[in-house]
Amino acid sequence: MLRIADHASKTDVGRQRHSNEDNFYDRPPLFAVADGMGGAQAGEVASEMAIEEFVQARDTEAPAEKQLEQIAKAANRKIWDMAQSDSRHAGMGTTLTAAMVDGQHVAVGHVGDSRLYLFRNGELERLTRDHSLVEEFVRQGKLTPEQAEKHPQRSVITRALGPEGDVDVDTFRVPAREGDVFLICSDGLSGMVSDEDLAAIIGAGDSLQATADTLVDAANDHGGRDNITAVLFRLEDDGRGDQRTQRPTDSYDTIAGDQEAPSEEQIEAERRRIAEMDTQARVAQTAPTAAATAVRTPPRASSRMRPPDAGTGSPSRPRPAPRRRGRWLPRAIVAGIVIVALAAGAAVVVAHNVYFVGTNDQGLITLYRGLPYDLPFGVKLYTARYVSGVPALSVPPGRRKRVLDHQLRSRGDAADLISSLDTSAPR
Repeated sequence: MLRIADHASKTDVGRQRHSNEDNFYDRPPLFAVADGMGGAQAGEVASEMAIEEFVQARDTEAPAEKQLEQIAKAANRKIWDMAQSDSRHAGMGTTLTAAMVDGQHVAVGHVGDSRLYLFRNGELERLTRDHSLVEEFVRQGKLTPEQAEKHPQRSVITRALGPEGDVDVDTFRVPAREGDVFLICSDGLSGMVSDEDLAAIIGAGDSLQATADTLVDAANDHGGRDNITAVLFRLEDDGRGDQRTQRPTDSYDTIAGDQEAPSEEQIEAERRRIAEMDTQARVAQTAPTAAATAVRTPPRASSRMRPPDAGTGSPSRPRPAPRRRGRWLPRAIVAGIVIVALAAGAAVVVAHNVYFVGTNDQGLITLYRGLPYDLPFGVKLYTARYVSGVPALSVPPGRRKRVLDHQLRSRGDAADLISSLDTSAPR
């Protein structure tokens, strides 16, 4: 049997928000993070209501995953009821990611884009899938994981507690081992600190409280654009369990809502399908990436070319005359600069004549002018032109995907799309 050897938590408002809408729960054997949304104080209310549900009476005889599902569904209903009865809280919602230590396993309940990580033997593994728009695009092969991390709509989530009267909760069990460290965090941490840096910080060997402090500091050092919350716990063996009977982590069962756990064959088939999709997405990106590289980078010297049969004694192949590199290299550099300048100029012209629909930091439907891309060093190719009063989460899921598909539009088309949701939108 496994028990909790240590646990720690920390939350911080970040550097660009005025209030903290994150809440957390860290009373063994239960741990959870809720990241509220909805503007003003509504997000804080929603996340607090979700965390309060963990102290309410529940069916402790039920399997751990079922308990977590019951908690999430009960919180969802209460948040939904309050949003319907009080206009100040209309459209509010929250993510919820929770873990419960249960014997030799850790049970998980998950809704939204907060995350659960497992650190084992020096490696970090993300155990949850974000319920977000860009994650859907990655699964469909429309974006690579690297593009998703920089996408301007990466904060748009497709599932949360509160926006609808019922919610699907992802639940599963993770076989655990002595020494495992679990991290639950809001996207204010995972969105600012890379998985590689998270692993390095957790693997430094500090106490869990010092680790939580360092994680929050790292997120703030990278900009602190959102509220930041980290909850960690480490497991140890109490001597009553036989770890030789455990399965490896990558064979855990996954249950969505009330569905039965899939078989090992189904899990493996799903893994193969996802791997094939990732491969197709990478292949689709190869051609444009190679073309862009050819434009930006002058040809290398001929060190990668084989010398023509030198020393083979073959008189039939005369040695070619050496190339005069000194002439074409400056020309290639100048040509590259000119091409980049022309491309930049074209991008500026295009960016001033196209629009797209997205969401702002408060989750409200927003009209943007420009291209939906962020460049390095914080450079954005778009500016907000109009902020509606419509929370993205209030739009039905099916239509939400069509509205927030980051398709480039004319100003009139984009404005008409928003006005179909908000009667105060400009024409």
